[in-house]
Amino acid sequence: MTITRRTLLAAPAILAMAPAAAQAGKITLVVPFPPGGSTDAMARLLQTNLQTKLGRIVVVENKSGAAGALGAAQVAKSPADGSTFLVTFDSHAVIPSILDKPPVDVERELMPVLLIGTAPYVIAAGAGRPYKSFADVVAACKASPGAVKYASVGIGTLGHLAMTVLGSKAGVEIMHVPYRGGGPAMNDVLGGHVDLIAGSAALVAAQLGTNMLRPILQLGRERLPALPDTPTAIEAGFPDFETLAWWGIFAPAGTPADVVAAMATASKEILSEPATAAQLKDTQHMTLLLQDGATFKTFFDKQVAYWGKVVKDNNIKA
Repeated sequence: MTITRRTLLAAPAILAMAPAAAQAGKITLVVPFPPGGSTDAMARLLQTNLQTKLGRIVVVENKSGAAGALGAAQVAKSPADGSTFLVTFDSHAVIPSILDKPPVDVERELMPVLLIGTAPYVIAAGAGRPYKSFADVVAACKASPGAVKYASVGIGTLGHLAMTVLGSKAGVEIMHVPYRGGGPAMNDVLGGHVDLIAGSAALVAAQLGTNMLRPILQLGRERLPALPDTPTAIEAGFPDFETLAWWGIFAPAGTPADVVAAMATASKEILSEPATAAQLKDTQHMTLLLQDGATFKTFFDKQVAYWGKVVKDNNIKA
């Protein structure tokens, strides 16, 4: 059955699931990063369509700082009544380990609502650099320790942590140059100031048509259609290693199950629309998962444990 605004207003099944108190007023989608990034775009994509589906005003609030912890803390301290949700990114899983005193316990004070999807991280070299494979990078690091530098979007981000793991597995150190965001990091790689970048598939793929960037390794389990000639880390000799960007929705702990289910259901309907799903695949190279409840929690707990160990083992601090 095709769900339209008219049928929703006539028979509001989703609204019937939520307590009357939660139906009143607005819903705030908190994004723990500045405007302009992929998480902000995701929240604004949901915003317009949720207003139609849920019949409530939906606003997006950007609350950046402390590696996304300030926005997460704001949601955790909000009433658990379905009026506030967190729309966040993969670095959310690193908050417990990267900060000395996190303002929020992401595993106890927030509950998973929906794992939207994943996309692989990609390592790419500036076109003026000689590296055509990750093996070339490793050889250069061994020949001249400290000479090869890579950019990431910040200390403790998954690009940084993935390169730390790969360097350790290969027995070399690749010098890290952190930036505040993908734009500045990419500009310095394209400008020849840094050799490599470790970023999301969307960040790297956006530059492929310029002939100024050469992808050399992707960190998903399978090759992306957009990068058919770029091997995975597994193919390059790093068994079972992957690093995925992911996007998800969380609610304050204690939010009633029917309210969480209503948000998950509405969001899944929005994001699985063919045009929207195609947009996410084309712009973010995303594999749409739309997994809620226990499945998302299992995924998230594994991310927290794995990257937390990398942070601890390498004494990384924000």
